Amino acid sequence: MRHLLVLPLLALTLAAQEPTPPAKPDAKRDAAGTVTLTSATPGVVIRYSIDGSDPGPKGGPYLAPIVLPAGGTVKARAYTEDRKVKSDLFEAKFDAVFGAKPRPTTLVPCTQDRDFPIYDWAKRHAAVTKITADRKASLVFIGDSITQMFGGEPHDRSQPGKDVWEKFYAKRSVANLGFGYDYLENTLWRLRHGELDGAKAKVVVMHIGTNNAGKNTPEEIAASVRALLDEIHQRQPQAHVILMAIFPRGPKPDAMRAKLDTTNKLLAQFAAPDKVTFLDIGAKFLQPDGSITREVMGDYLHPSAKGYEIWAESIEPLLVKLLGETK
Repeated sequence: MRHLLVLPLLALTLAAQEPTPPAKPDAKRDAAGTVTLTSATPGVVIRYSIDGSDPGPKGGPYLAPIVLPAGGTVKARAYTEDRKVKSDLFEAKFDAVFGAKPRPTTLVPCTQDRDFPIYDWAKRHAAVTKITADRKASLVFIGDSITQMFGGEPHDRSQPGKDVWEKFYAKRSVANLGFGYDYLENTLWRLRHGELDGAKAKVVVMHIGTNNAGKNTPEEIAASVRALLDEIHQRQPQAHVILMAIFPRGPKPDAMRAKLDTTNKLLAQFAAPDKVTFLDIGAKFLQPDGSITREVMGDYLHPSAKGYEIWAESIEPLLVKLLGETK
């Protein structure tokens, strides 16, 4: 009889050890179309999506209300801080508020955390916001992993361009707002939530858009870059933006390269005297036959140390001029 009680007792013990899942999130939407997410369980991280996907442990963290005047589907789960225990799925579809027009995904700001555990997106957002404000940075780089891996603090991932960064920018008041795996809509969220506000930027160097090339049209990419330029000038009206053409990618010319060329032609139209300089250095990464070598881009996307040297040397004369430096 004693042996018959072993399995039920063991099951009860294991059940008692299993953590209780967090409460499923809930949502409220105001008249302007802004969605607020909450969970009854304290200390959890709500992760959400607006693209129809089920938010996993690498889903974008809910850090501020979601602006959705044009409507859409919000999915959310609450996770324990270690991301190991999740709630049931919350899902709600919202209609557009009166007068709101549909917008491409590139214009709907949202968070992301796709590169975790390489780095934590929310922690980097907090860190660079503080760094930029503390330094009152006069030179700011904005972008995705191509920019993040250039160098600068925080050192939260590999930086093949670190030595080049130190050579060119260590003596300057600089901040790196590059975030691995950022789409345009993620960068738009960051600028609208304070990353640039504490700067005293004379120059902003922006290279962004390559991650969207697989899912958005050139026109949708250009529309978001235009929105980012507007955000920069709203928050740092004195700043001059060096808008980089999206770098070529892939070992040789192909359909993706052609799409980026089309996109860059649209971005070139944003050049404006005393406000925006459009700079296309793509040819400097290429061999005469149009190929890219691993010596310049180890994975045919992210520059190597040599690739970052090409970038830094290409913009240096313009930086010296715009920053009012003497050489």
